[in-house]
Amino acid sequence: MFRRAAVLAVGCGAWLSGCGTSLEQEHEEIVSNLVEAGFPRGDIRVEGEGVSVGGDARVSLEASREMLQSGGDGEEQYRTTNIVSTSLVRKICVNPTSTFNSYSGLSQGLDLALQNYNALGLCFTMVRGTTTGCDATIVMTTAAGTGYNSGFPSGGKPYGTITIGTGWNTAPLDTVEHIVTHELGHALGMRHSDYYSQVISCGTGGNEGTAGVGAILIPGTPATSYVNGSIFNACLPPNPTGEFTSTDITALRFLYRCG
Repeated sequence: MFRRAAVLAVGCGAWLSGCGTSLEQEHEEIVSNLVEAGFPRGDIRVEGEGVSVGGDARVSLEASREMLQSGGDGEEQYRTTNIVSTSLVRKICVNPTSTFNSYSGLSQGLDLALQNYNALGLCFTMVRGTTTGCDATIVMTTAAGTGYNSGFPSGGKPYGTITIGTGWNTAPLDTVEHIVTHELGHALGMRHSDYYSQVISCGTGGNEGTAGVGAILIPGTPATSYVNGSIFNACLPPNPTGEFTSTDITALRFLYRCG
């Protein structure tokens, strides 16, 4: 299932110790920043060289600081405070690794997910592979199992890496399309539409936390959620179509449509 939305790791690397502070100190600050930003302490975990909020929530030091510096509030939400700057980004290259490309189901799901976004007429386009004129890059990679993770934007650019578990390669194509589309949405700043109660789509779980930071209702979208109401619900629906709902389209076009 989908878990918490992730946050971008940028700069010289929140996972490295060569940035003037130890990993332990960085982790302590990230955890502190997330708690102040409203994420429940029990949902924040230090895992290996990184800090995460739930299953797909990698959080860097820089991005955790941005969350505290950003304003905004709202009882319900579709987006985080960190979004992509359309003045900086007009073309996003989505580059699968050779390993990712070797899994036909994942590769086809990526193609369909890119079509979903490009069909909306947003200010930016997403192209597969390395081409010229890219303002930002997202690398598609794999891991063993059925996990997946992405991240929120930082510095006006989308999160740079999306990881999909190879266990999804044999899943129905609509399911893979749904997962990749969902994770790309996190990379663009979309939060779970049922962040305030994961019971809605997962059958269990609580509030991911807001504290007035990082959970902003996008105008024109509902303040409540229901099963199959959004591709950005926290958990997969019983029979995913892989397609945006009308409210997903409204949200994305409000944020990123030109003119």
